[in-house]
Amino acid sequence: MTNLTSVTDPGDLAQLYADAPSGVRANMIFSADGAAAFGGRAGTLSCPADQNLLRDLRAFADVVLVGAGTARAERYGPARFTEAQEALRGAHRGHAPPPIAVVSQSGRLPSTLFVDGTSPPFLVTSASAAQAHSLDSDPRWRLLVAGEDTVDVGAATKQLRALGMQRILCEGGPTLLDQLVDADAVDEICVTIAPLLAGSQPVGLRTPSRQHVPASLELRHALLCDSYLFLRYRRSAN
Repeated sequence: MTNLTSVTDPGDLAQLYADAPSGVRANMIFSADGAAAFGGRAGTLSCPADQNLLRDLRAFADVVLVGAGTARAERYGPARFTEAQEALRGAHRGHAPPPIAVVSQSGRLPSTLFVDGTSPPFLVTSASAAQAHSLDSDPRWRLLVAGEDTVDVGAATKQLRALGMQRILCEGGPTLLDQLVDADAVDEICVTIAPLLAGSQPVGLRTPSRQHVPASLELRHALLCDSYLFLRYRRSAN
């Protein structure tokens, strides 16, 4: 049985996540009553320890995968590392921060992603969307086409891994997480439970799951910091 461990220094959290799986690691926050956002933003539910962990998890990733709605709501920019995050990453992984890969059918990405040209994002879209919106003609991003009429996120993760980005960190939102779960593509999920009651907060365009049975997970750790609960689950070996 995994014991609940209290962590007093938020800086101690990151080391407990260093062994990122090869595959997709999802990171999500939920209120105590199950809301994934408040007022359209997940950041409203967060705390400094959770925000630090979100940034630190990027140190163990080769690419950050996010839905366009989340990227716009949270005003995503290119990933950047502090010296502490470079130390977490380690020289063997290289010090360059991971690129951001945004799943979008429209190509409406936040302008904050293009503040510099050093790390252009990936735009992950479908073949029909790329043609309809001429998404292959925009030099601001690297285009990754997966699926014909809708984005096939399972195929997208395979393409990213084929490009050498083995450790994929998904930062949401809930719709993208649903799609990855349905594609049986999630290897680990890190869940932060916020000590908040948020009520009904519809987020994204969520549809009923296509899974026949729930996928089994094993709890790797349970950490408590500032009344926030940090849980880490990995796919069961069975």
